[in-house]
Order: sequence, then C-alpha cells, then structure tokens
Amino acid sequence: MNILNILDEIEKVDGEIYERLSPRRKAMKDFFNVGKKISFAALPLALGSMFQKAYGQSNPTSVTEVLNFALALEYLEWNYYNRALTLATATYIPTGAPRAAITTIRDHERAHVDLLKGALNITGADSYTFADFDFTAGGIFGDVYTNYQTFLKVALAFEDTGVRAYKGQAPILKGNAVLTTALQIHSVEARHASHIRQMVAANVTGASGLKPWIAYTGNGNDTGVTAADGVYAGEQNTTQAGIQITAINGTAVTQSQAAESFDEFLTGSDVKKIANLFIPIKKLT
Repeated sequence: MNILNILDEIEKVDGEIYERLSPRRKAMKDFFNVGKKISFAALPLALGSMFQKAYGQSNPTSVTEVLNFALALEYLEWNYYNRALTLATATYIPTGAPRAAITTIRDHERAHVDLLKGALNITGADSYTFADFDFTAGGIFGDVYTNYQTFLKVALAFEDTGVRAYKGQAPILKGNAVLTTALQIHSVEARHASHIRQMVAANVTGASGLKPWIAYTGNGNDTGVTAADGVYAGEQNTTQAGIQITAINGTAVTQSQAAESFDEFLTGSDVKKIANLFIPIKKLT
C-alpha cells in the first residue's frame, strides 16, 4: 500500500480526519502535500504522531495494545522470511519464482512493521530481532533452516495465523481510523496465505490437493503438523449468524463446504499461545 494515500483512505470513512488533525483543513492538506516531498522513511513517524493526537482519546489503551500485538506478529514473519533468504541456497529456497515470491512477501512484512511502528510513534531500533525468535519452536521444526518443505509448512502456519489474528482484533479497533489500515494489512496477509498454499501444494509431499483457502480436513490443519493445530482451531465451524449452513434453505451442503466457506477469527490469547512457541525470550502476555 502507498503510505502517501493513508489520509485519503481514512477520509473515506472519517470525513472529519483533517479537522481532528488540525482545525485548519487547508493547513493539513498543505502539510500532506509537503509530505510527498519529504523522506519516504520519515512519513510513518509523522503519521504516527498525527494519529496519536487525532485519536488518542478513542480507547487508547486497547488500540495501542492491539497495534503492539500486531507489530509483534509482523516482526515474527519478517524475521522468519528475512533469515531464510539470508541462509537460503538453491537447495533450500529454490532460485527463480519461489525465491522471488518469498522475497516479495518478506518485503511486504517489512512494510507492515514500519507502518505499525509509525502508527505507534516508535522510533529507533526494532523491538524484535532474529535473536528473539526460535523458529524451530524448541525443536518441533528442527530442520526449518535446511528443509524447504518444513519452511513452507511453518510459513503457512504463520500466514494463516496472521489472517485470523487481524480478524479477531478488528472489533477492538471498530470506530477508530486505524481499523482501515489494519484491514488493508489483513487482506495482504490473506493473499500471502493463498500464495504460500499454492507453493505448499507444488512442493510438499502429499499436499498436492491443498486448496488456496483453509479447508475442513480432519481438524482443519492444512500443514499436517500437530504442533500447528491451534492455528486452525474452530475452522470446522458450520454455523454463521446463528444459521446452520449445512441445512440452509433445505439445501444439502456438506460439512466441508460449510466450514471452508467462512473464515473464523482467533482470540488474542489463542494467537499468543501460537506465537509464543517461537518467541522464547520476549513472550507475548
């Protein structure tokens, strides 16, 4: 997403954004135009400061907690992909399309990190570095740095977790302009998940039938790794808005079809349990 469009996007759902930021609409418009000429790297920090002033009185504690929570997950993903690309050889992440795809996803995650840091007005070094993570999860994924198939399975678990995590936190951000940005990140994470699924289907033994979306197979765990069961908990749900989909309007809909037609959210505590498998030093609380 072009960060220079954020104010315009927020204005679509909050027509008073410029009045919140400044009583002089034209002054803010002028500032925004100047922003197009300043350092791209400095914009997240400027926007973060403005967000805090404009929305600081709108449930600040919970919103800040959600953004910090999201930032930790983005650090998790960015460090995972960045480290893999640093270590990777042609026998780990193949050159060509696979490596290009992972590089693109890695760069997206970095953009998410920087945007969230800006929204939180965080300056200086990153709060998490590679040393804070254990992507083997205590040995559960012991060959994650050498086995391309394991790498893809863990990547799939991370992306599916991210999608469900953002959805689960959306109600807390309701009514806050930051929700727009969170939902834009959510949609990108969903595209990541879909692409990783296609890579898993093409490269992981026994996964050729994997769909681009979470499907109900057994417990719904598409990685085939028991340790990732929590990522898919609840995805077998077939009731939406109090309506049992398998019998909707007298239509014969299978349990699998009903379950995969909707994505479920993960609670913050559920996501933290998953993430903490990989963050032994700075566990999320």
